[in-house]
Parts: sequence; C-alpha cells; structure tokens
Amino acid sequence: MAKIEIYVQDFCPYCARAVGLFRKKGVPFDEIYAPNGSDARRDATARSGGRTTVPQIFIDGRHIGGCDDLMALDRQGGLDPLIAA
Repeated sequence: MAKIEIYVQDFCPYCARAVGLFRKKGVPFDEIYAPNGSDARRDATARSGGRTTVPQIFIDGRHIGGCDDLMALDRQGGLDPLIAA
C-alpha cells in the first residue's frame, strides 16, 4: 500500500473533501496539521515546489497537488493505481 501524506488545516473545505476521498476509498493516510506560519506548512510549501495552499497531497513522496488535482486524477482513473502500489 502506498504512503499517503496530506497537509491540512482547520476549517478548510478542500482539505475535508480530499480527506473524505481517501476515507471513502478505505486507504490509510497521514494527516499533517499545517496551519499558516507553522513548520509543517513551511515543509509542505518546500516539498510542493512553492505552493502555499492546503491541502498538499503526496503519494509515496510524489507531489499530487491540491484537492482539485486529486479529484481530477481520480476522475481520470489515475489515483487507484497510485494508492494500490
């Protein structure tokens, strides 16, 4: 099973949507709390190539992007093979 990491913050509907998709698929993931100004947020920004928003999603260390990117990947059929690896 792939290692999934998702950087989130409170009251973020996009974070909730991305987390909900992983829960619906029944896959384990690490939810990393990353509010503005935190070390975790700086880590997410650095790992994502400068993206400052949340969520930022990584599968096996590969940057997937944010919620819209994740949903597009799933619609195109590309998410399941990544999480099954």
